[in-house]
Amino acid sequence: MNIYKYISLTGRFSRREAKRLIEAGRVTVNGEVWESGQLIQSDDEVLVDGKSLENLRELVYLAFNKPAGITTTAAKHVEGNIIEYVNYSERIFPVGRLDKETEGLILLTNDGDLANRISHSENGHEKEYTVTVDKPFTNEFIRRMSEGVQLPKAVTKPCVVEPISDCVFRITLTQGLNRQIRRMCRAFGYTVTKLERIRIMNIYLSGLQRGSYRELTVQELEELKRSLYQN
Repeated sequence: MNIYKYISLTGRFSRREAKRLIEAGRVTVNGEVWESGQLIQSDDEVLVDGKSLENLRELVYLAFNKPAGITTTAAKHVEGNIIEYVNYSERIFPVGRLDKETEGLILLTNDGDLANRISHSENGHEKEYTVTVDKPFTNEFIRRMSEGVQLPKAVTKPCVVEPISDCVFRITLTQGLNRQIRRMCRAFGYTVTKLERIRIMNIYLSGLQRGSYRELTVQELEELKRSLYQN
């Protein structure tokens, strides 16, 4: 792996900051000052100022109830970006994405490995949403949504769909196609008027006010990591 990427994945430093550390001779690999052109192997010992990258940072795991209108990006030049809105004291980044108009649960962390494991849709991690559409739906709509929907260039995986009221249903996905739920509904002639994510794996939104965040509990984090690292 490129050393700039390796250091930035710790969440402690950006790639630009990593470059400055390297240029200053503050980074060693297996006891030797890093030299240009090296690639990092999984068993290499990388130190900054003689300290391991793990010891340089305190890992942060937050659950955030994102309001509509906030953009899920760490890019500072984007107005209304999620990092600016949360204004956390440590450098963190969002795990995955929520559309700008979508509300609800998103995780924020500085743990790059955990974020990558959650974000990879092929791992089959459950994400649950409540969906409001513009008109009453039928039982046939619920059945066809749950069996998989033909989209342009893709067919969605079978999923769990449960009606809540005439225009509101709950859906649990194990994949993350771009704007998937909105596109699924549109395929049957419905428009999503409100979309809220209420669960990511074992982490639930319940009780968290819109625009607020909280730290994951020890129990939540332990269960989450068991699910992510069991293989």
